[in-house]
Formats: sequence, C-alpha cells, structure tokens
Amino acid sequence: MNRKAFTLIELLVVIAIIAILAAILFPVFSQAKEAAKKTRALAQMKQLSMGVMLYAGDYDDFFVPASNRNVPPGQDPTVWPPLVNVYVKNQEIFLAPGANGSTFAIDWANRRNQSIGYSDATGFDPASTAVEGAAPAGTEGFRSAANFSQADETARVGLFATTPNSTGGKERGYVFNPYNGPNSPDGDYKKGLPLIADVNLCTTPYKGNNFSGLAPGALKPIYALYGATRNGEGTTPIIFADGHAKSYSANALNEFGKVIWRFR
Repeated sequence: MNRKAFTLIELLVVIAIIAILAAILFPVFSQAKEAAKKTRALAQMKQLSMGVMLYAGDYDDFFVPASNRNVPPGQDPTVWPPLVNVYVKNQEIFLAPGANGSTFAIDWANRRNQSIGYSDATGFDPASTAVEGAAPAGTEGFRSAANFSQADETARVGLFATTPNSTGGKERGYVFNPYNGPNSPDGDYKKGLPLIADVNLCTTPYKGNNFSGLAPGALKPIYALYGATRNGEGTTPIIFADGHAKSYSANALNEFGKVIWRFR
C-alpha cells in the first residue's frame, strides 16, 4: 500500500510561505496595537478634561491647579490628580496605555510616577515671582489661580499630553511645563513651547540635544510615545481647554504657534 506524505521540498515551501506571511502581518498587528493604545489614551484624557470642567463648574470657572503650593511650611503641595479623581472616580485613566510602570500620582511623593500630564500653567504658588506674559523657564505656578477667562483661545490651549514616568528619576509625569522649552524666534511669548520629543528627555539625548543634566523642575517634558521613532514621528493625544482632542507628532508640536501652551 502506497503512503502519501509531504516531501521535504513541499515542507520547506510551506514553511517559507508561513515566514513570509508572518513578516507581512506582524508589523500590521503591531501598528494596530499601537493605534489602539493611542485611541484609548485619547479617550482617557477626554474624561480627565471633563473632570477639569466639572471642577471649574464647582469653583467659579477656575482651573484645578496642577500643584497648589499655598500650604503651611513643611507640608507637601497638593497635586491635581486626586482633585480630578473626585469627579472621574477611576485612577486607571490617569495612566497612559503602554507607559510601563506608570501609577496614579496620589500625592506629592508619587508625582513622578504618572504618565498623563497636565499643564503647569495652571499651577498656584503665592510665593511665585513669575509674571504672567513673561514667565521664565522653571515657572511652576503663579501668585493667583488660573481662570478659564485667561485661556481666551480655549480651542488652541493645550492642557493634557502624555509624559515620561519613573519611580525614582527626574521625571515629573503628573505635569508638563510650558515654560521650559524654546521661545519663538519672532518674540511672541504665547508661541513658546514645552520640551517635546518622542523619547524621554529626562534620560535620552534627542536630535543632538541632551537635557538630562538639567534639574527636574527645568525638564517636565511631553513624551510623544505612540509610534515613537526617536526622530519626532511619535505622537501624543492633546486635550484642549474647550474639551476637544487631537493627536500630534512631536515634530508637529515643535512648530511655534501650533498649540498655545503659555496662556498665562
């Protein structure tokens, strides 16, 4: 009786076809997974934006402060995540999908762990010497709380973005700082930028620049981690002060005037 079986050549052909299909499909699956993370991050940030709006409704149209440094001596400042979580009641939405090791910034001691950041332009520090309209690098708060009336172009004012996180490094993932990046060449203060890249600028050189030697307060960058190429093509969702959302690449966000970060 004749027994039929695959020849060695036939087996090799089948294996080759499987390998070719895998080489084609694995990048597609990877891209789909990354797109799903980005979509989820955008949805989470929109919920956080709603929390900020609800807070403003309860507090005479004032932004929740990124940090409230109006505290007794020796007491840690209050950070924004617990204040917003009162309205959204879900700590998971403060963590960017795909940000390894990220945890909720429950207090000042844990502020570096979070991976969705809020604008330091909303910070309140009665001891601050920063002047609105001319805040220097490192500004972490102003002498008065921020009101929505100050963000007169709410559809262009960026409030939320993904940020680098760590448990013990220079990262301060609960915020990004609009005053730590470059100023516009035309001298327009409002066009100035945070530090923005698709690498963690607290640890990694980027396009010939190395910021890792700066103090933590002089960093506070945006990290466009979705689809990151280390060349500016990675993206982050941005949530604006009117509640709408859009994803941008690091390269696009480094265009002066694309988004208003310095609304104070």
